[in-house]
Amino acid sequence: MIVALGALLGILGGVVTAAPAFARGPKWQLTAAEPFTLPASFCGFKVRVAPVVNKEFVKVLKASDGSMTFLVTGFSSASFTNVSTGKAITENLSGPGKVTVGSDGSIVFALRGHVGVFLAPADAKRFGLPTVSVTVGAFNQTTAPDGTITSLSLHGHVAVDVCAALS
Repeated sequence: MIVALGALLGILGGVVTAAPAFARGPKWQLTAAEPFTLPASFCGFKVRVAPVVNKEFVKVLKASDGSMTFLVTGFSSASFTNVSTGKAITENLSGPGKVTVGSDGSIVFALRGHVGVFLAPADAKRFGLPTVSVTVGAFNQTTAPDGTITSLSLHGHVAVDVCAALS
């Protein structure tokens, strides 16, 4: 599952154009994953992230307080390409997850499995993680309405430091 604020917005943005996934069950929709390019500030070079296989489904639950919870499950993989050199890797980004967007704009991520993590350099340093990585295990993050990460925990490990792998 691709996760970071920008990537999440891409995933959640895809919900708007998602196709119904009747085989998955009522109210589940196939997400519409779109490629994007990370600026050089993440790795020292631009990184193109593109879906390879997207069989991820999302169910949106709306609460009376205005918050929305996105349940995500299924298989997803993406390629990461160093735009300068063309070097590329493909990674499994599958895992179930729950993302709750509060009525105030705060976001709580509770993700499991293989997670694509994208952190601004200052946040990566603060939490001791690479700026772009694939983690395995339980990944939890809370983001304030202004986009500031207020908490982040990983109960698992970094499987791939994407910047190092593409250098």
